Amino acid sequence: MKNIYSKNFLLDFGKKVQAVYGIFDTTVFITSVMDETWDELALKARMRRISRALGAFLPNRYETALEILFAIADTCRGFPYLFFPDFVAVYGQAEKHWELSMTALENFTQKSSSEFAIRPFILSNPERAMRQMTIWAENPNEHVRRLSSEGCRPRLPWGEALPMFKKNPEPVLSLLELLKEDPSLYVRKSVANNLNDIAKDNPSLVLETARRWIGKNPDTDWIIRHGCRTLIRQAQSEAMELFGYAGLSNEFRFITRASLLVQPPVLMLGESCQLQYSLEIGEGEPVHIRVEYGIDFVKAKGRISRKSFFLTDKTVSGGTHIAGTRIHNWSDMTTRRHYPGVHRIVLLVNGQEVAHTVLKLKMPQA
Repeated sequence: MKNIYSKNFLLDFGKKVQAVYGIFDTTVFITSVMDETWDELALKARMRRISRALGAFLPNRYETALEILFAIADTCRGFPYLFFPDFVAVYGQAEKHWELSMTALENFTQKSSSEFAIRPFILSNPERAMRQMTIWAENPNEHVRRLSSEGCRPRLPWGEALPMFKKNPEPVLSLLELLKEDPSLYVRKSVANNLNDIAKDNPSLVLETARRWIGKNPDTDWIIRHGCRTLIRQAQSEAMELFGYAGLSNEFRFITRASLLVQPPVLMLGESCQLQYSLEIGEGEPVHIRVEYGIDFVKAKGRISRKSFFLTDKTVSGGTHIAGTRIHNWSDMTTRRHYPGVHRIVLLVNGQEVAHTVLKLKMPQA
């Protein structure tokens, strides 16, 4: 994704700036941005490089520089222009600029997103920033309302963590109360993701919120279900009960037979295996089940780390037979490195192991 910031992109952007600020030197601007270290920079580092370069090539006065960005903002829409709000985060945190910076973030989020740029303001003054987020939560524009939720997620991917909201998420939950019936799916997805973030550190508070919200609005029910997805993956008993999954017990009585096979049972790094699973549901009332398979990955120094992979989530009638296959690839990824050894693979129903098998992974010979 970092390659969206190409020379042609910067040339086009420079023309837009020049149209309202004639002395802007696009050639020197690009040279300063794409220096000898450019190729090594990751996506967010490239955004920050552009933001800082704008600070050098636009007028020194923050208010005047923003006027130029405001003038071209309507022609600078989409993900690549996240450096507009980032410019605000870099140059607009002084107390005297607070109100103008909030106006700028509200403006720019409607063209790209200010979810990352608001976070330094939250970290420096949580109470004041959350008052602003509360105002945004009632804005007629869905992008601004989404910012009010997305910007204060405790664990926003790619964003600075908000440790005070990991410890005490009550200010965030109070804001989400204003958005729990939002008419925009775009906003509701953010509310759900925010709840899911909170659940990782404060599961009891999220379950308390879910019990209070559930059953009053279908859109809110969707938010709750999506916001509790981590608790469901963890088979947290209160969450499973809240969403109607079949009760857990040592006997697991509603499953009469379960099997899990892997072919081939031995393979090399980079190859794929096929998993075959089947379940027999006993006669009786319909049951709500979530079926996954989990792999106990062998890690460095022989450690074991389990990761679960979703198969299906549905309500089934008594006497139902469920069967399926899944291909699993064993190539290294940026987020997961594989190690040789015997890997235990389990079939999970509502978080409980009902069948297992093993696979031996080998490394290719040098």
